[in-house]
Amino acid sequence: MNLSLHTADWVQLFFYYLSLSLLAVGGAIATAPDMHRFLVSQQDWITDVQFNASIALAQAAPGPNVLFIALLGWNVGLNAGGPGVSGWAYGLLGAALTMVGIMLPSSTLTWMATRWAHRHRDRRSVRAFKQGMAPIVIGLVLSTAWVLGRAQGAPTTDWPLWLLTVGVMLLVWRTRLHILWLLGAGALLGALGWV
Repeated sequence: MNLSLHTADWVQLFFYYLSLSLLAVGGAIATAPDMHRFLVSQQDWITDVQFNASIALAQAAPGPNVLFIALLGWNVGLNAGGPGVSGWAYGLLGAALTMVGIMLPSSTLTWMATRWAHRHRDRRSVRAFKQGMAPIVIGLVLSTAWVLGRAQGAPTTDWPLWLLTVGVMLLVWRTRLHILWLLGAGALLGALGWV
C-alpha cells in the first residue's frame, strides 16, 4: 500500500488521537472500533490485516497494551513512506503522533481527576461515578471484541471461534482461573487446528 499523506493529514491523525484520548475510558483498546472506522474504513490509510496484526502483536508483547496505537501509527507511516529510510522516518513520525495524541489529554485529565477524587473520595458523587463507569467500560471492551472477532469470521460460519470466545469470557468473569492458562489452552487449540 502506498499513500500520499500531506501535512494536513498528519495533523488530522494527531488531532484524531488527541480527541479519541478522552474517550478511552476502559483503556485505549476500548476505542479500537472507532480507530478501525477511521484508519481502515474512512481514510484507507492501513488495511484490515495491518490493523488486526498491530493489536495482536502489541497484546502479545510484554508491556502496556497501549503499544498497539504506536504500531497503528507506524503502519500509517510505513504506508506513506514506502520501503527504505523514508518509510522508517514516516513510521516513527506516525508512531510519535499517535502516542503523544492518545497519551497527553488522558494522562493530564487522569492526573488532575485522581488528585481531586482522592481529596473528595468520601463524597457520594465520586463513589457513584466510579460505579457508573463500570458498565460503560464493559460495553466498550465488548464492542472491541466484536470488531476483532468479526474480522476473523461471522458467528454463523465460524461458530467454534465465537463459542470459544464466549466460553473464555464467562470463565474470566465467573472464576479465578488465571488468564495465562486460558491463553495456553487457546494456543493449543489453535495448534491442533480446532479453532
